[in-house]
Amino acid sequence: MSRIPLPYNPKVMDLFRNPKNLGKMEDATVVAVAGNPACGDMITFYLKINEQTQVIEKAQFESYGCAANIATSSIVTEMIKGLTLEKAWIDITWKKVTDEIGGLPSVKFHCGVLAVGALKRAIRLYFDQKSIAYPSWLSKEHTFEEKQALEEEELAKTLSKRMKPEAEKQQ
Repeated sequence: MSRIPLPYNPKVMDLFRNPKNLGKMEDATVVAVAGNPACGDMITFYLKINEQTQVIEKAQFESYGCAANIATSSIVTEMIKGLTLEKAWIDITWKKVTDEIGGLPSVKFHCGVLAVGALKRAIRLYFDQKSIAYPSWLSKEHTFEEKQALEEEELAKTLSKRMKPEAEKQQ
């Protein structure tokens, strides 16, 4: 069975080959992880947030994933630098991310959802870790992107638990 390469545009390929803001951030204010067990993509987002202004001063990511996963994560880190948490929460959507990189094959839209899910999880986690009440703009309910990331994580945990007894039996 042969694999036909996906028709990625030049911007996606450039961000894949030369990702921006790639790597672990040692002094991150908040770190969030999102994953997709169906395709194997995983993202860790690191945000450095100015505590007084709630401006995202720095954003980095680590990724284990495909070209679309790396490109969407990279562009999200570029799009959010200098934004307040509120502006990032409201303005950054998976559709805007997909548009910003010039589009994705439809089978790869989930990569934009995953990148935005990681961002939104980081923002929510920031307030949770600081024990700060959610501001009015941050919904109490999880967003579509967060739900996708959470559902996928729950699936991964469930599969991991099911596979663990099998692995133990073989020892």
